[in-house]
Amino acid sequence: MKRIAWIATAAAALAPLAVAAQETTLKLVSAFPEVATYVKHITPWMQKFNAEGKGVLQINFIGGPKAIPTFEVGTSVKNGVVELALATGAFYTNLMPEADFLKLAQITVAEQRANGAFDYVNKVWNQKANMQYLARVVEDTPFHLYLNKRIDRPDLKDLKIRVTPVYRDFFAALGATLMQTAPAEVYTALERGVVDGYGWPIQGIFDLNWHEKTKYRVDPGFYNAEVSITMNLDAYRKLTAPQRQFLEKQALALEAMNGVWKKLNEEDIRRQAQAGIQVITFDAATSRKYLEQAYEVAWAGAVKASPEHGPQLRKLLSK
Repeated sequence: MKRIAWIATAAAALAPLAVAAQETTLKLVSAFPEVATYVKHITPWMQKFNAEGKGVLQINFIGGPKAIPTFEVGTSVKNGVVELALATGAFYTNLMPEADFLKLAQITVAEQRANGAFDYVNKVWNQKANMQYLARVVEDTPFHLYLNKRIDRPDLKDLKIRVTPVYRDFFAALGATLMQTAPAEVYTALERGVVDGYGWPIQGIFDLNWHEKTKYRVDPGFYNAEVSITMNLDAYRKLTAPQRQFLEKQALALEAMNGVWKKLNEEDIRRQAQAGIQVITFDAATSRKYLEQAYEVAWAGAVKASPEHGPQLRKLLSK
């Protein structure tokens, strides 16, 4: 009886250790500063994730670019320095050109999951970047051209425009002189006249006070901002079945929050007007050609950069 009692006592003492052993903590880094709208958007989700994932999975948010520079985030995920990242594909095209193609999606992420696009994306991300694409965090959020000099037609000749791969080909086709900097450097570049404008989604320019140095926004918007959670593939494969099930559940819950973006975008449009940012518009025919050129230039570049995957991704992501 004493031996049985001792075994029971030992088992009870070791039970918490067994639970702890099943819990895995994943480090998450953001390619955007901590003050960015995207980080604020996922903060409640991370809190909920950790509350519901006790004993299973936890997220340790290690910060933004001060922890890992913006354009090194993709490589850090690929190499397992961190397990998770909040980023846009435009920030890790050094790993694979396909990372930037998701901005061209004209269907929702739910539709991408249904028509096979999401699985195809993961096939490519697995093979070329050692990543698992977990969730698309932003939808219904077009990019815009922001300027400090007025234009009356889609012609950027003699203008220096800050770019990322997202709109590099498009702005180049419009005649711009291209300059690439990290987001944290844009304010100073505008202040010193190093650039005359930049591309960015409809919301988010207030995060880093860019509105203070911006005079115009060009309408209509184009493409669709892609910000997502990606995971190191080796770490993903090491998860137990319950952990992976929990992670997928939380990824879907994060995507279910995407309906908020339309409202946030409308709020930023009002804020931009209140900040004195004027809107430049073109006539209907010019606007239509502007949008057509944006997509044709981007898909042409995509197919050239990735003859194997570009055509299939275009088929899966277009309406």
